[in-house]
Amino acid sequence: MLELHDICRSFSGKRVLHNVSFTAERGQLTGFVGGNGAGKTTTMRIILGVLAAESGTMKLDGTKLGATARSRFGYMPSERGLYPKMKIAEQITYLARLHGFSKSEATGRAEALLGQLGLGERLKDPLEALSLGNQQRVQIAASLVHDPDVLILDEPFSGLDPFAVDLVLNVLVERAEAGAVVLFSSHQLDVVERLCDDLVIIGDGKILAAGDREDLRRRHGTLRYELISQTDLSWAAGRPGVVLDSQDENRILFQAEETAAQQLLQGALQRGPVTTFRPVLPTLSEIFREFTTDSTGSAETAQEAIR
Repeated sequence: MLELHDICRSFSGKRVLHNVSFTAERGQLTGFVGGNGAGKTTTMRIILGVLAAESGTMKLDGTKLGATARSRFGYMPSERGLYPKMKIAEQITYLARLHGFSKSEATGRAEALLGQLGLGERLKDPLEALSLGNQQRVQIAASLVHDPDVLILDEPFSGLDPFAVDLVLNVLVERAEAGAVVLFSSHQLDVVERLCDDLVIIGDGKILAAGDREDLRRRHGTLRYELISQTDLSWAAGRPGVVLDSQDENRILFQAEETAAQQLLQGALQRGPVTTFRPVLPTLSEIFREFTTDSTGSAETAQEAIR
């Protein structure tokens, strides 16, 4: 498990990370989400040792994080950093050799990984000949070729089509199932919601929420209800304590406290058969918007909510 406790960092006298604390478990995918300038990349660079924290501690499996552990990290930056004129298989082989693999081992690992990422027919192509999406896959291969113990990815799905997202996801899931810590940031909240086991939401350098994806959906955001009846539901408009989000003749989606929701259900049952009545959990996008609409004002309240 990767643990961060009370990490702080400033630039030019301005505090950009405020007591950042969260964990990323082995064996699962942890999504790290936040708006531009929220502190995601700075936090990742501190984990990697590229930047130093002003205060706070970091541990991996209970041991203080240091150079030895970081030598087993894999990192994919948001900015591409490979050689544009070098053949992609040669590049990934070269990076594997830097991690101590023999030439034959490095070549085998590079070719197998690029094939797994859908680039098996492009091994001899220079990086610059590939589309931006395929270049992104090569960058991901570069972070994975040495079989890292901890994988840190900054926007790994940027520029990828749905087919490529699935290919990359399969590789990341395989690494997680093998016991690696996998932490990645993304602006694509629909992708994060579909892929991640745990979520960390950051805003203005503060952790606003963290935990299991489904638990966050249950505990945060606006709870709504769906009601479908065999009779006309137009009478539900204007009911005390009920806010309609959408309404058809026989279906409504609404916000209400539990008591008001039960009263509306009883009213529907008195008028005819009800085929569906269920709570509708908020999406990650809705939770994210709620926390980040005014993250400066809401951060302390949110931190209390997740303790």
